Amino acid sequence: MLKKISIIFIAALALLGCQRAPKVYSIHNGDISITVTDFGARVMSLTAPDRQGQLENIVVGHKTPQEYIHPAGERFLGACVGPVANRIGGASYEVDGVRYETPVNDHGRNTLHGGVKGVDNLFWDVLELTDTSVLFHLVHPDGLEGYPGNLDITMGYELTTDNEFVVSYLATTDKATPVNLTHHPFFCLRGEGQGSVEEYMMKINASHYIPIDEESIPTGEIASVEGTPFDFREPHLIGERIGFDDLQLRNARGYDHNWCIDKKTVGVEPVCEVWDPVSGRCVEVLSDQPGLQFYSGNFFDGSENGSNGKPLSFRSSLALETQQYPDAVNDPQFGDIILRPGETYTHTCIYRFGVR
Repeated sequence: MLKKISIIFIAALALLGCQRAPKVYSIHNGDISITVTDFGARVMSLTAPDRQGQLENIVVGHKTPQEYIHPAGERFLGACVGPVANRIGGASYEVDGVRYETPVNDHGRNTLHGGVKGVDNLFWDVLELTDTSVLFHLVHPDGLEGYPGNLDITMGYELTTDNEFVVSYLATTDKATPVNLTHHPFFCLRGEGQGSVEEYMMKINASHYIPIDEESIPTGEIASVEGTPFDFREPHLIGERIGFDDLQLRNARGYDHNWCIDKKTVGVEPVCEVWDPVSGRCVEVLSDQPGLQFYSGNFFDGSENGSNGKPLSFRSSLALETQQYPDAVNDPQFGDIILRPGETYTHTCIYRFGVR
């Protein structure tokens, strides 16, 4: 009996990530270098050149991997998030007539990015490491955080000679379960802690977006961007309209919405492009997913420092998350995100770096 209790205790420690210290890995190709940790499969740094060839880390992170385990501020820096990225309204959903409850960790009644113990808060195994790639693996166990099924996830990070950071996902399950994984980088194109995203130019290939309520839960509408501050079909400065007296901007304190990509194919295609006129650095996002969450860093307040010791100030970085539509588990018109036994979830996102 004592042995059985000990095994259960050790298994519980493993689930909580207490059984090992986080490790750091580095990969490089072309002009791009990345460091990652196995805790949450986080990207800790991503170094890219400006138009003069000056190298800077252009993602927000911490200096040591241990700082991610009990973060003082933003939890999702550079992590893979899920099993269901974005929000689940009312922290519950139904699959095949069964109601499931998920942890409340947003606005006192909703679930954000998987819950309290999402995939960002678990250790991933490294299956393969090369100079240019790392292959991660994780089993999100049946019942954890209210998600049915053992979700078996393989995720690859690869750097190409074309200065692309390729993120690829493959997942299977033994029970019907919702799946919507994404990568959650915070880009700061002048270097960590430098400048404001309001000074960046942005283009998003989307003629519609999803309005949200005051708790950032979709209202159920798919709205046209025409005549709104959400129209980035032609390039605009992010700061040009972010201060408009607009209900949607007030609800999110800026931009934190899903854009519905004008898909031309079922495969990977250009979704978004952001560039900094000062440094010249540019990131183009390509994806096979129908949605893109653009978050303009509205809740950073300077109380937390990045890896270089500089404050993470209001709107000093932005997130670009390729995804299925948010709260799709509670709104059929947003698409079916239920993965069933015998099916395979796949998702490819590419961040392509360059200069203008």
